[in-house]
This record gives sequence, structure tokens and C-alpha cells, in this order.
Amino acid sequence: MMRKLLMIALCLPLGLLAGCSAGTEAAQTAAASQGAAASGSQAAAETADQAESGQTEVIVFAAASMQETLTEIQELYKVQAPDTEVVCNFDSSGTLKRQIEEGAPCDVFISAAQKQMNQLDDGEDGEEGLHLIDPATRVNLLENKVTLVVPEGTPAGITIFEDLADKLKNDEILVAVGNSDVPVGQYTQRIFEFFGLDEQRLADAGRLSYGTNVKEVTTQVSENSVSCGIIYATDAFSADLEIVAEATPEMCGQVIYPAAVLEAAQDKAAAEALLDYLQTPEAMAVFESVGFSPAVQE
Repeated sequence: MMRKLLMIALCLPLGLLAGCSAGTEAAQTAAASQGAAASGSQAAAETADQAESGQTEVIVFAAASMQETLTEIQELYKVQAPDTEVVCNFDSSGTLKRQIEEGAPCDVFISAAQKQMNQLDDGEDGEEGLHLIDPATRVNLLENKVTLVVPEGTPAGITIFEDLADKLKNDEILVAVGNSDVPVGQYTQRIFEFFGLDEQRLADAGRLSYGTNVKEVTTQVSENSVSCGIIYATDAFSADLEIVAEATPEMCGQVIYPAAVLEAAQDKAAAEALLDYLQTPEAMAVFESVGFSPAVQE
């Protein structure tokens, strides 16, 4: 019961909890926080119902780009493990990492980049880690691609990343990108660096429209409110957006999704069983159907 109350208290202001569930970065972060309370209230009620059912509950914090696939896998897992109820919190990996750090109940964390997982593990770039995950369970689960997408019927004439760079340098287009604390935004920063683009100048010139997670960036492109956007291949697939180019590893590195069980997991055996299932051919078929691929294990 204490775990349920803590989850309600922490998730009401922090995130969107579901049943597996331009402006400046600061403005968008504030807007996201305002919408979280209603979703959190509904999720809290669902969580209480699950406690009364006597099922084992596994709470998964997963990158927003996994929402469609994990929701489908949740249904498959009900057949595989009928006594386990999977509850997912989807948001940017940076937001999820912060929620975990602040004490939100979480059993399994799946990040869209190594950085956030490293911070919860033994550290990143010389900084001391938080040691909140069980390193023995950590695995590179999936690989994604960073893509350049355009709205339907766009007249911008953008077909490759070089077009994007040239038009940004000439202040000709508006581009949807992720915030700097969001993995897709961090991959975008690497692409800008690769092409010698000054992000701060572009932001000051009103050439960039920020999103607090990849779903927000995708929506801006789908609604034709920008000239183009930089999102994951899986989100482009789910939103039926045209991909005009894929970023190469030289531009932004590999896009690896690590996963791990938390040290504070309520039921480690159940959490590890779910993580094992996510690596099975049945689960991988769902991931691959939208453009993910299994990560090559080191």
C-alpha cells in the first residue's frame, strides 16, 4: 500500500501514466506538466484496482518512442504471464530518469539512449552514478534510427540532411527537434555539430521548434506546423510520415535502447521475467514491425 501511495504522489505532477500507458524548452516543459495531473489521477485509480486483484505488478518506465509497441506487447504478455500486470509510464528518457531519481516506483527502465541508463548505473563522463539499477540485468535491447521527416505535401524541397543544413544556415525553414534533455534532441545536437550548425543561433532566430519528447516533435510534423522534423524511424512509421533521409552513425552515433531492472524493484523475479520476454522472438517481432531491430550484444 505504501508503494501505491508513493507512486500516486510522485506521478501526479511528473508524468503520463497509462495502462502499459514553437517556443522555448522551458515553455514546453511547463505545458507538459500542466497536463499530467489528470492522466496521473486515472492511472492511480487503475493501479489501486490492480493491487486489489492480487496480481503481481511490474512498473515499466519506457521511452516515449516505445509506446505503440509496448502497448501491444503488454497484451501478448497477459497470455504469457496471466498473474502479472504490466503498467507503463511513457515519456522522454530524461524525464523518466529524473522521476526514478526522485523516488517514483519503477521496476524496469528502458531508455532511448545510454546516457540516462549510465547515470542511473555507475556514472557518465566521470560523474558518479546513482547505482539505482541492477547492473547484472542491464542489456542493450533495441536499435533505432534517427530520421529526417517532412509533412505531407511539403514544398520545402528537403530530401537529404544536407538540404536541411543549407536551409537552416539561410534561415529558410522551421524544424521540429527534441529538447536538449531528450535523447532524440541529443542525437539532433550531434547532427547539427556534424554539419557545423549553431543551435543557439538557430533557436534565437526562431528556426527551431522544441518538443519535450519525440511524440511532441512527431505531432508538430504531422500537423504541418513545421517544414520538417528529426525523429526516430519507429515514430515516423507509427505516424505514417515520409522519411526523406536516415542519419548515419557518423552523424549521430548508434541509437541503442538499453534496459535494466531497478535495484528497488518490488518483485525482481517478475521484473526479470518481463525483461527476458522482451528479448524473445515473439516480442522482437512486434518491435521489428515498426522499424526497431535487435541490438547487437557486446
